Amino acid sequence: MNPVLKLLIEGGSLTTGQMAQVAGLTEPEVIQHLEQLKKDKIFLGWRPVLDLSHEAAAASAVRGVIEVKITPERGGGFNRLADRISRFDEVESCYLMSGGYDLLVFVKGASLQKVAAFVSEKLSTIEGVLSTSTHFMLRCYKEQGFLLDGGEAPSTRLNVAP
Repeated sequence: MNPVLKLLIEGGSLTTGQMAQVAGLTEPEVIQHLEQLKKDKIFLGWRPVLDLSHEAAAASAVRGVIEVKITPERGGGFNRLADRISRFDEVESCYLMSGGYDLLVFVKGASLQKVAAFVSEKLSTIEGVLSTSTHFMLRCYKEQGFLLDGGEAPSTRLNVAP
């Protein structure tokens, strides 16, 4: 495996200098590896992990999770519909799933009404979409491996087992 890719996966947010030191490469070599990973569309970019619960404007955004059942197409399976759904601006992520539904779609909107309108006017009306089940995120405790400050003091009581 590419040593820089391995560091990206395991190393979190290392600088190129730190990656070079850990991988036993020079910093220009690390930069060259990163450029190749970008060219190969493996490394798509850096993304910060933000706790926006303290930012009034950002905290007012509504995030929804939608379970979508779709009809697979002959010759294309789920891919064409998943690609079409993924292209909406409201969609943050879209995953093919096993189990009781086919796609798991994460969306963001300015209000509950905006997310509901997206589901009822855009998503549900796509030919091949059989049903949707929408859930709204109320609070985030952990984002991309980072615990978010809930504002609550940790419990000082010891756990007691019966």
